[in-house]
Amino acid sequence: MSGMAVTAEVVEAQAAARLVSPGFERWAEQAASCGHCANPVRLRGSATTLDRATGELVSSYDSAREPDGVLYVRCGNRRASVCPSCSHEYKGDMWHLLAAGAAGGMKGVPSSVASHPLVFATLTAPSFGPVHTTRRSGRCRPRRRREVCEHERPLGCDAAHEDGDPLLGQPICPECYDYTGHVVWQWWAPELWRRFTIALRRGLAARLGVSQKEAHELVRVSFAKVAEFQRRAVVHFHALIRLDGPPTDDEPYPAPLVPVAAGELALLVREAAARVWFDAPPVGEGGEARRLRFGVQVDARPVTSSAHRELGRADEGEGLHPETVAAYIAKYATKACEDFGLPPRLRHPEAARRLGVNEHVCRLLEEVHCLAGVEDGPYLALVKWVPMLGFRGHFATKSRRYSTTLGQLRTARRRWSVQRLRDRMTGRTTDVDPAALDEEGEDSTLVVGSWSLDGFGWLTAGDAALAATAAAQARKWADERARSRRAAAAA
Repeated sequence: MSGMAVTAEVVEAQAAARLVSPGFERWAEQAASCGHCANPVRLRGSATTLDRATGELVSSYDSAREPDGVLYVRCGNRRASVCPSCSHEYKGDMWHLLAAGAAGGMKGVPSSVASHPLVFATLTAPSFGPVHTTRRSGRCRPRRRREVCEHERPLGCDAAHEDGDPLLGQPICPECYDYTGHVVWQWWAPELWRRFTIALRRGLAARLGVSQKEAHELVRVSFAKVAEFQRRAVVHFHALIRLDGPPTDDEPYPAPLVPVAAGELALLVREAAARVWFDAPPVGEGGEARRLRFGVQVDARPVTSSAHRELGRADEGEGLHPETVAAYIAKYATKACEDFGLPPRLRHPEAARRLGVNEHVCRLLEEVHCLAGVEDGPYLALVKWVPMLGFRGHFATKSRRYSTTLGQLRTARRRWSVQRLRDRMTGRTTDVDPAALDEEGEDSTLVVGSWSLDGFGWLTAGDAALAATAAAQARKWADERARSRRAAAAA
């Protein structure tokens, strides 16, 4: 689709032309097959599917037979601000991944994991200076006396900010705010998380009164973590942390060999988060090392399930349900810097200011450039992570044996799509479970294709509008179904 601006009248005319075109039904099928992606990849070419054993032709495909002469493929971007459709699919995959490890009984994870100790934890960044916020009491930062900082700015704020207020997350005094500390902490946040997992395992060994090696043979820590940008543009981590026994060939998700309650695990998480520190390399010649820690607002709460209630441990869960917590964490996996109005891959603070990005984020962009520009300094690699405001970690990570993987989920979806295509070609109608399609069935055919890139996006703004409308309706319907399932599960 052209990047030129078009009027609403032109969009309506293009959409109407598509709706009455002879190939509309097939175009609509194509749009649905790529999930009504906002910026699909356009490919030209052909593919032939052969039976590996006999060499018999199973099917053939040529993009030239399509209404636009191209094959549309998802862009696969996880960011909701870039592609709502692909982001919604990614969020769904993350929910399945998280829920499988929390509640079990799906995606190859046995239902027995629901009885394992499980904690929902949130680890935040420390304060780098007071910012505008919302409070239950109403006012932002009330002060009895009108005190000012060294820059003659008030230290407090009596305003009652509402959601959407552009001041939320902005420093009370930008000159007092520690922008260098903010970026340095953001850069080393993945290292703090790594040290937290080590400290948690050590604390668990101390709780059991054994060495770390012996503890590893009795109980193992599994987790899934998602990073989220707070309003002040610094990340914090949401995580589901579970205790398992040592896996075997017959049982990949065994119960711990020692009794550890979820409440005890939550206490260990809080203690480990408070104990972790890291001395970051100094900024510039003659600078001092910064000791980095997590913030004091560490939350760790047990997660309950029907299995816990059956075991008489319902009081540990405090009302948190595994699938609800999974949905809560999954929604943050699709957020990024674009939520602050920062376009993807934008690197220059002046360009951000011209686009109306708030001054706090622009100052952070300047600070990232400043740290990356120190010759022979330890933060030269920051230049690659300017659009992420210095955060270099993955937004979603998990331990090896927490649950299934995104790759396995996508492979199952691909097998399901292939089976549906075969059903249409043979005239059959079957309801196939993707998990029932094993690798042998997929490998029994050989696909030989020749493709070339035609471009990105829909051919017209009218096509894009039709796809966006259909995508919004599909997401609404899927969300309603998901809410109904979660409500039924919680009941």
